[in-house]
Amino acid sequence: MSEALNVRPDAAFGVARSLSGRRWRLDMGDDALARQLQQELALSPVLSRLLAARGVSVADALHYLNPTLKKFLPDPSSLAQMQIAVARMKQALESGERIAVFGDYDVDGSVSTALLGDFLSALGSPPRLYIPDRMTEGYGPSASAMRILKAEGSGLVVTVDCGAAGGAAFETAREIGLDVVVLDHHRVETPPDAVAHVNPNQPADQSGLTYLCAAGVTFLFMVGLNRALRDSGFYAQRNFPEPDLREYLDLVGLATVCDVVPLVGVNRAFVRQGLGQLSKLSRPGLAALAAVAKASPPFTTYHLGFLLGPRINAGGRVGRSGLGADLLTSRETQAATDFALQLDLHNRERQGIEKLILEEAVALASTQDNAPFLLVSNDGWHPGVVGIVAGRLKERFSKPSFVAGFEGGMGRGSARSIPGIDIGRMVRAAHEKGLIEAGGGHAMAAGFSLMAGQLSGFRQFLESQFAGTEGAYEEAASLVLDAVSSPAAAGRGLVSEIALAGPYGAGNPEPVLAFPDVRVVFADIVGGAHVKARLAGADGTRLDAVAFRAAGTPLGDGLLKARGRAIHVAGKLRADDWNGQNRVQLHIEDAAAST
Repeated sequence: MSEALNVRPDAAFGVARSLSGRRWRLDMGDDALARQLQQELALSPVLSRLLAARGVSVADALHYLNPTLKKFLPDPSSLAQMQIAVARMKQALESGERIAVFGDYDVDGSVSTALLGDFLSALGSPPRLYIPDRMTEGYGPSASAMRILKAEGSGLVVTVDCGAAGGAAFETAREIGLDVVVLDHHRVETPPDAVAHVNPNQPADQSGLTYLCAAGVTFLFMVGLNRALRDSGFYAQRNFPEPDLREYLDLVGLATVCDVVPLVGVNRAFVRQGLGQLSKLSRPGLAALAAVAKASPPFTTYHLGFLLGPRINAGGRVGRSGLGADLLTSRETQAATDFALQLDLHNRERQGIEKLILEEAVALASTQDNAPFLLVSNDGWHPGVVGIVAGRLKERFSKPSFVAGFEGGMGRGSARSIPGIDIGRMVRAAHEKGLIEAGGGHAMAAGFSLMAGQLSGFRQFLESQFAGTEGAYEEAASLVLDAVSSPAAAGRGLVSEIALAGPYGAGNPEPVLAFPDVRVVFADIVGGAHVKARLAGADGTRLDAVAFRAAGTPLGDGLLKARGRAIHVAGKLRADDWNGQNRVQLHIEDAAAST
């Protein structure tokens, strides 16, 4: 990577407004720290600069580059009420009580359900797995579900990735003599009335583990339970082999990436170790899904977030909600293949539905240019894809987006935000004021339901909540560049060096490289929605590139019009092994005219 030329602090390469409307900024980082990392640890200049930009000290660098559970795994008992939850489960296992695991239908929920289901099965107590139907039951535990599980003989229900707002469902559970343990990570102000509520995002918790997804919380529960069982002689008395919890990290890593939680602390170890475990393809369900997705090891966070995750999600979005958990817990190769093929089919169905709704949503959003947020809705929009559409709108318009689909007067919606604006807090506040029927979520993603008559009041409330958020938009309007490169330098060696500072995702964004003054020798639309390009450096070296979902956008149109001309391009460099070819490809994030 070369040093930047014509770089101004306020606008790198003079790009004050790119094709996507963003100002480019080059993150020069801490030069002194970068030099220290390079000299004392013998790291490459590229890796040293990436670590310095992330504030990684010399003392922490080696652990950062090799995150292990031994170093980063917290004590499960640091989570509030964890010991109560472990004791209740231990009691159920020792007495032979029937256990039910109640999960959510997204990746995090499906994974958490599979994690606990597989672990309890390994202990000789296979649980009843219950994933509510998205269309008929909605999100989270319900009174009717509690009655069903009690009638089937369950004495203990463990909710995973849901339950923090159990409310009336848990009142029913208590009335019928059904104990509930909650393993969740969604922020709540008032904890549910359960035997135990293990959740790093509840007021009583002081663990500092707020960045965990539900699968991370579930894994820590398994660690704590495993320890308690070992200490009590459970395994020795029953002649059971103690499960190797490392074998579950493929699932934990998958959920950690797909739930877009920050890749900090133990989450980095979950993902790094999880990718290694996944590459063994020892789990039939994930092996079958990887085959269907045409993905092969070594795996990266890209495979998790863009190839495997969306297919697992597809069951809950447009198919059968429990299909993802069925895949992940399948032990038979043929059954796993059947589940994977069904999910792949549902994913294609989801893509078709999403395309139609997105076109309508973009048209509606385009009329809200002056608003600090987008709120669009329509009758018949499928609730299983409104979250994806909200994410697409957020990417396209660089502002928080709320999308709702109505059926019979009831709307189900999802929201996606930009850094610095907590939409989860806004949605929860709207629910507390009675402005919507239900709502909750995280700072960056939230879900809500409301009646058609509540839409106007909800919009007015959001308008009041967005007052004073101007600073977040200024940040969102910038593209931060980590380094400068050229097609000649963009080889597999550079990709490998960049990978050392991973895994990348929320909280540790993948580096964006700038390629100044490259000539567009080819550009065309492929797959109906993407723009494929070939870039050439000053020495003639060429680099393949693609701008996903850019067709019809200012970025895509600009790339097509730039054929034969020099432009500045910014993007993420990835290995490209398609059809066995050993090459690299630039995933274009933005481009700008060369001045």
